Amino acid sequence: MYALVDAVSFYASAEKVFDPSIRNKPVVVLTNNDGCICAVCPIARRLGIPKFVPYFQIKSFLNKHGVVVRSSNYELYADLSERMMNTIARYCDDQYIYSIDESFLAFKNYDSLIRDWHKYGHEIRKAIWKETRLPVGVGFGTTPTLAKAANHAAKKLSGFNGVAVIDNNESSKKILKRMEITDVWGIGSRLGKKLNLLGINTAEQLAQQSAHNMRKQFSVVVERTVNELNGIPCLSWDEVKAPKQEIFSTRSFGQRITDYQSLMYVLVTHGSTVGRKLRQQHSLVKRLLIFASNSPHDNQYYKKSIVYDFPIATNNSSQIASAISIALHDIFQTGICFYRCGIGAISLESQQYQQPDLFTPLQPSPLIMTCFDKVNQRYGQGAMTLASEGKAEKWQMRRSFLSPKYTSCWRDIPKINC
Repeated sequence: MYALVDAVSFYASAEKVFDPSIRNKPVVVLTNNDGCICAVCPIARRLGIPKFVPYFQIKSFLNKHGVVVRSSNYELYADLSERMMNTIARYCDDQYIYSIDESFLAFKNYDSLIRDWHKYGHEIRKAIWKETRLPVGVGFGTTPTLAKAANHAAKKLSGFNGVAVIDNNESSKKILKRMEITDVWGIGSRLGKKLNLLGINTAEQLAQQSAHNMRKQFSVVVERTVNELNGIPCLSWDEVKAPKQEIFSTRSFGQRITDYQSLMYVLVTHGSTVGRKLRQQHSLVKRLLIFASNSPHDNQYYKKSIVYDFPIATNNSSQIASAISIALHDIFQTGICFYRCGIGAISLESQQYQQPDLFTPLQPSPLIMTCFDKVNQRYGQGAMTLASEGKAEKWQMRRSFLSPKYTSCWRDIPKINC
């Protein structure tokens, strides 16, 4: 048996955890630089508020209905996600964290111990609510795709109170016939339209198709989906998640940048982020992509990118910063109001199998970066930075409705008066 545990409107629900005053109010969360709505709580959803609509277009409507608006508080979300995943891990013998708010579970040795999956699902929900105050939906299925379908039913279909189970043909048909074809995991809108032309409009109709024919007409992915909907497991996950093949850090600015030094600050900050992520997965970068641009809506669009090759692959943030300072001379152009920039590690190697060069001068000791990371882990990210990151704030992401970082910033820790 498999399960999928998924938080309900995770970003919006996370905003309510430490602020009981808004728990019974409609809440929406905005994307980077307060651009679009990316999360809508169930109360706000009843007002008909759509996702991914620009905030300025719907601002008056939100004010009229007393909707609470929040900027994305990534530090808070990451911490609550970790707590939620740690709680979930106690209820299975194999866990795969699919996203910040979704986790697949496998019960290899539990089938003989659990007699009532509905009851077990409610135990998981109650534990997560008690320890994190996050509402979740739990779906059980004989394959990962059916678990995903059951989770959809638990959260969005009537007749299910947060938990759904697909463990036989009867329960499978009961749920799949109520699901649109695009509600099936792996079936996007474009593929869904093609299936609609063939008269396949529901998940149940897709399950009734010949897997072999679906592979001939579409792809092996659709074939696997059909098999999974019929209870034949085809998907699996590695016991150890594979390291990323590329690592990027990019963002648009809260305020335009026109001077060389400010652009240097923000690029080095992105470079430091890339370096930290490289060290976390024990990787080294051989080739670095550095780019900056103004807005495509400006009168004259300008975008410049430089690829820098390191003589020896590295994950040292100071070496990455040096590469950025070299490339920036060719990227910066006077008179351009820069709107976006970023760093990408596009050619990675494993730190375990690095081959040093006999004729290249000694590289900086990796212990320096180890110390650097430990200081930031202990005292908070940003406690120690590279000097070339500077302290300029004007390019920081605009977050006008940011809630306190209750669990990751000392000054924002909730205060209780007794």
